Amino acid sequence: MSSFEFFAPCPRGLEAALAAELRDLGAHAAITVGADVPGGVHFSGEWSAAMAANLHSRIASRVLLKIAARPYRNEHDIFAFALEQPWERWFTANQTLRIDVTAIKSPLRSLEFTTLKVKDAVCDRLRDKTGARPNIDTAEPDVRIFVFVTATDCTLYLDTSGEPLFKRGWRLDKGAAPLRENLAAGILRLTGWTPDTPLYDPMCGSGTFLAEAVQQALGVAPGVQRRFGFEKLKSYDITAWQTLKVAAMDKARAARGANVRDLPIFGSDISGDMLEKARANLARAGVPTLSLKQLDARNMIAPSAAPGILVANPPYGERIEVRGRGPRGEARPTARSERGVRGERGGYGGNARGDDDDAPRGFERAHADELGAEFFLAFGSALKQHFAGWRAFMLTSDRGLPGQLRLRESTKTPLYNGALECRLFRFDVVAGPVRRRDGDAQDGAAADH
Repeated sequence: MSSFEFFAPCPRGLEAALAAELRDLGAHAAITVGADVPGGVHFSGEWSAAMAANLHSRIASRVLLKIAARPYRNEHDIFAFALEQPWERWFTANQTLRIDVTAIKSPLRSLEFTTLKVKDAVCDRLRDKTGARPNIDTAEPDVRIFVFVTATDCTLYLDTSGEPLFKRGWRLDKGAAPLRENLAAGILRLTGWTPDTPLYDPMCGSGTFLAEAVQQALGVAPGVQRRFGFEKLKSYDITAWQTLKVAAMDKARAARGANVRDLPIFGSDISGDMLEKARANLARAGVPTLSLKQLDARNMIAPSAAPGILVANPPYGERIEVRGRGPRGEARPTARSERGVRGERGGYGGNARGDDDDAPRGFERAHADELGAEFFLAFGSALKQHFAGWRAFMLTSDRGLPGQLRLRESTKTPLYNGALECRLFRFDVVAGPVRRRDGDAQDGAAADH
């Protein structure tokens, strides 16, 4: 059997986690893991290795088959390089095509022109070999070719995944700012969580962390419900694929009958609408629906006697609005804001617009900042009071989060949620009060950032 070289891109910051996961996939196919580089991991194996990685990897964004690599000087070199490749080995002129070009420190003047040159080369090659040219479809192509250029080299890849792998097929209901499924799975791996350890998401939203955790606990393959790009390639080995797919489907059927009470996985959210979305997503994910509670995170208590792991993607922007009530639940005026736009002092809602469209923007920004500060101070207090012994992991784009919580982080890991640079903060929680920063001495375990 032939051995191929593959590259699995992933969210930045999860490269080591993906490399470890690929090594774990040896139970499904022979995979040799190579170097991890910024943005992904190289690996090699037979064609079954790509199929297994597509089906079982929770962290990879895609699985790309390396076609060839060569130094280049300009777009004409890349055209000639692409023209030489035996594309007719992989697909036919009757299939639609999409080309994507990415570059790092490349001297090329236009990536759009480079994309056009690669498209022309592939189409010319197929016309010369088969007498027909493929059509281009940028929305739903049968075949995707990825071109990666550095300052000196060009690498051609053939996509084996189709839609990005974080599109599992179960999340149709989303919140205001959905966390990508493979990033959630990677975070769970970074926390060191295992299925016998209590896991709690107090701001679960549409349930991404929960669904990924339950599927992992029950052994449900993340790709069991979807199709893949390799199914449209000439090298598609339907017999080998059916062997892998049937085994995964058997696991998924067994998961539907699992007793949810055996899973120490818990979730809550202040929004009843979001909890309904989470329940619908869990059902589509083919796992038992957890017992989810409608609860303000500032009033949370530990859901289990044994310490565990708390994981959250804390709210900011419009997600802070729904939590904009006083500690006793009294209604407060809130600002409408866009997620991800921070105020001048690390608050939330820098472009907020209030109920009165004529209200000054400065007032709205100050109000949104005050609202976020109150929420996180109360949330940090709940952690200190009710989660002693727990490890709390929080993903945020705001590097000032530890100061808002009045907690000192144990570690902080840079991660990217799409193009948004974030930090995964870890807090090892110890008991004690959290007081406002009003000139009084802070609790010994708290940090003044």
